[in-house]
Amino acid sequence: MSASPFLNELRQAMRLRGYSLRTEKTYLYWIRYYIRFHRMRHPREMSGPHVVDFLSFLANSRHVAVNTQKSALNALAFLYNQFLQQPLGNLGFSHAKRQRQLPEILTPREVRLLLDAMSGRNRLIFSILYGSGLRISECLRLRIKDVDFANNSLTIRNGKGNKDRKTLLSRSLYPVLKEQIDKALAIQREDNKRAIGPSLPDALSRKYPNAYRQPAWMYVFPSTGICRHPLTDNLCRHHLHPSVPRKALYNAVRQCHLHHRKINCHTFRHSFATELLKSGRDIRTVQELLGHNDVSTTQIYTHVLGNHFAGTNSPLDDLMPGTAL
Repeated sequence: MSASPFLNELRQAMRLRGYSLRTEKTYLYWIRYYIRFHRMRHPREMSGPHVVDFLSFLANSRHVAVNTQKSALNALAFLYNQFLQQPLGNLGFSHAKRQRQLPEILTPREVRLLLDAMSGRNRLIFSILYGSGLRISECLRLRIKDVDFANNSLTIRNGKGNKDRKTLLSRSLYPVLKEQIDKALAIQREDNKRAIGPSLPDALSRKYPNAYRQPAWMYVFPSTGICRHPLTDNLCRHHLHPSVPRKALYNAVRQCHLHHRKINCHTFRHSFATELLKSGRDIRTVQELLGHNDVSTTQIYTHVLGNHFAGTNSPLDDLMPGTAL
């Protein structure tokens, strides 16, 4: 199925439009699933009602989450509206309403406990997540050129929504981060002896064949092994796989007896935002640091604090300061 001419054409169309490999993989998964659901009928022979039947099956029989349902619809919208040029029009289909859930937040003490339960590279990764508000994928994709010690900043390239942004870099991380960079450069020098280097964007590697030798392009957190580039098939070293820090966090959570909480890599990003608002930072500044398109996305953290604006007291506290009922 994956090697069919139709799916290969679909893959090439996504690459032509500059879609990320992650989006490409997700879209192909849902389109394969859609075709199998309709017993291998070609998508050209189907239309809107078939898409609705598939989405209804996911919601009612598979009980998928709302975001999963949206992902499937986005894949099929691309298939019909852009690739096949058969617009779906108004499907008359509405997603289930997603109940707003407040994100899990760690206190500074809990962050300290978890960091103390880690060491070396893993401790540095989660220190960056908490100190800079990064997503785990953004942290692992950092290259040496993205670290600016002079201006205490990190540059996040092609973040969510294919946007670049700058965020904070804690001065306390300078010694360990420089040590990690030295380790990454040592790996790059050894790889270069075999004409291997960090994975690069396809266009860059073609335009500058020796770019893989430049320290600027080396990943701060390189993988432990060599792989084939998914586009060029050249041998290269990718960044560390997210499963590595996730496993380290799982072990730290259990060691700190916090396994009753729903703690994941993203929890550190949530905690970063909450602590900034708690300390009185302007919500627009926090929005920029997180890379949110809409300030309403950032406002969820004001609800985590129990108020709509950081620093707002309960009126009962103003009425009877320092007393107990």
